[in-house]
Amino acid sequence: MPLSRSISIMVAACLILGGCANDTPKHPDTLSTGTIDISVDETYRPVVEEQLKVFDSSFPEAKITAHYKPEAECLKDFFDNKARLILVTRDLSKDEKAFCEQKQIVPVPLKLAKDAVAIVLNPAAPDTIMNINTVKGILTGAYKKKYTVVFDNQGSSTLRYIQDSLLAGQKLGANVFAAKGNKEVIDYVEQNPDAIGFVGLGFVSSQSDSTGVNEFINKVRVVGILNDSAGIAYKPYQAFIALKMYPFTRTLYCINRETYPGLGTGFANFLYGGRGQLIFAHAHLFPLQMNMVIRDASITQ
Repeated sequence: MPLSRSISIMVAACLILGGCANDTPKHPDTLSTGTIDISVDETYRPVVEEQLKVFDSSFPEAKITAHYKPEAECLKDFFDNKARLILVTRDLSKDEKAFCEQKQIVPVPLKLAKDAVAIVLNPAAPDTIMNINTVKGILTGAYKKKYTVVFDNQGSSTLRYIQDSLLAGQKLGANVFAAKGNKEVIDYVEQNPDAIGFVGLGFVSSQSDSTGVNEFINKVRVVGILNDSAGIAYKPYQAFIALKMYPFTRTLYCINRETYPGLGTGFANFLYGGRGQLIFAHAHLFPLQMNMVIRDASITQ
């Protein structure tokens, strides 16, 4: 073959290969760079803000904007492709997974941590220990003392959890109302002696706690739930969440829909990894991807 023809073929091959390379899709973000929006269940705002603070300092070229919403709105954002990644308290349902398959969405759920729904009373309230039947009676309006029950939002994960896991089809009483967030629930209960609130654990855990044992804020009183057979009341401490001694526990899920290794995947990896899990532990949630040892301890004076 003449030399000139060989050179022509090589040049043509390079042009073809170059054209193919240019056809490869370029993504605006990577595992540690770029800008994305995520939707987060509002009950996890305190701990997710801590996660983002550490993530942002570690990856200065990444910008994740978290939108804190009721769980129902987070799921809607996921299906409408307004958020590639969401943090919610449940996996997708069978119908939701079928919808994803129909729309060629590939959801990747990760279990990150366990937390609890805390029940709070006014500091002057006498009923600081309740059993499960008492809580049911208060929610349905059948309990002898008429409490005003306050949840964070009509579409919240806390309300859904209580309806699904505790009431199992029983209707809420006329004494149940929705506020505009967990902080508003705390404020309302603090100011009303006959109010009882249901909030995420992060909103009653003391942010200044340096003891290693979960201390609660002093604006409200956290109710202990009595185990009738053991005769012991349990509050939503980390060990009692892990051992399921406190009954109102739930799982935090990260659900990602990215089809390439983008920033959503990078943040999911961070939450699932060592530093993210340690932040969950410091926030008094029980991390599910980190080995923790729970020991009995006795206190002597």
